[in-house]
Amino acid sequence: MPEQLIEIAAQFWSTIGEMAPFLLFGFLAAGVLSVLVSADWIQRNLGRGRIAPVIKASAFGVPLPLCSCSVIPVATSLRRHGASKGATTAFLISTPQTGVDSIFATFSLLGWVFAIFRPIAALISGVLGGGIVAVTGNSDQGGGEPEQGECTDTCCTARGGGKIVAALQYGLLTLPRDIGKALLIGLVAGALIAVYVGGNDYFSQAVPPGPLQILVLMLVGIPLYICATASIPIAAGLILAGVSPGAAFAMLMTGPATNAATIVTIWKVLGPRTCLIYLGTMMVSAFVGGMLLDQLVSIGDVQQIMMHHDSLPWWKHASAVVLIGVLGAGTFWRPERKADQPPQDAQGGLQLKVTGMTCSHCTSSVRAALLACTGVSEVAIDLKAGTAHISGDNLQVDELIGAVEKAGYSAD
Repeated sequence: MPEQLIEIAAQFWSTIGEMAPFLLFGFLAAGVLSVLVSADWIQRNLGRGRIAPVIKASAFGVPLPLCSCSVIPVATSLRRHGASKGATTAFLISTPQTGVDSIFATFSLLGWVFAIFRPIAALISGVLGGGIVAVTGNSDQGGGEPEQGECTDTCCTARGGGKIVAALQYGLLTLPRDIGKALLIGLVAGALIAVYVGGNDYFSQAVPPGPLQILVLMLVGIPLYICATASIPIAAGLILAGVSPGAAFAMLMTGPATNAATIVTIWKVLGPRTCLIYLGTMMVSAFVGGMLLDQLVSIGDVQQIMMHHDSLPWWKHASAVVLIGVLGAGTFWRPERKADQPPQDAQGGLQLKVTGMTCSHCTSSVRAALLACTGVSEVAIDLKAGTAHISGDNLQVDELIGAVEKAGYSAD
């Protein structure tokens, strides 16, 4: 047992050491992306026409590091700013599958073929699903006019020198906080799989590589809730256990993009037809993509890449230490904590129970939706408790609940 614990710890550190330099760069790149896109750009590029906005929305979503939970409020914001329904669907499909941080992390663990294949597959699947919605829709060919009122999203609130601070805060605090726990769980799970079932072809003996194995991993990934980056060490462990690259890819594609909560939310926000198109596109794309990837790279090729991770240079050890520090800072240091504390002298306020919030994107979307309501002066969100404390005059409960539901959540 002590020997196995040491082996698990060594595998964990080896994996995080390989990912750390690429993931840190990805965090910084994600921070820059978070403040570069404006509402005016969205209205110009994602709200006019049928197919062109779909292609742009899918390409726009590929580098963004948003998981299946946080992509819902962002997509709602795009829709609010004037994006068409097809473009919104394309964004919902392509975005959670990958991101600039997971692309670099995929390269570090699984090689360049995997790293290039994932964003291309995300782009194509987004265009496919969004295109079907755009072509078959008869009542929503354009995005319509954006809602009136001041935008309170990051893209609009960061100005001048504030953009640098906002980018650093998002890349080094907010994003690590959102994916930190999931990433650590994924690293531990990957280490456990590598130590206990890696090297003995357990999965290939149970389900031989091929269409059936791809189908099984695709179906396993659909109800799971794993982010694009946290799923990478799990996929690496599965490949060591005899899973083909294509089957691992099918899980990497469906796991971050589909889960029960996401499906229910899309069904509610965009309608049953769009939800079925979304789910069908993901399943077809994951299966076909898995079959194609197995033709491009073999299990042995990817296993050989991972075998080179046994000895880490000093700078990767240092990067791992920095990454752990960033994840710790994102988890425990929250400069916005005051905004999440109800005012002590609040009178005439009320509290709503909000379900569906899972990350900082969710709280920002709920806060922005409530602040736009009549009479609201302050909003404090408690993510852990799932509550929103609203202060103001002449508050309208029905309007507040409607605003939360329009943002993609439930309130009572």
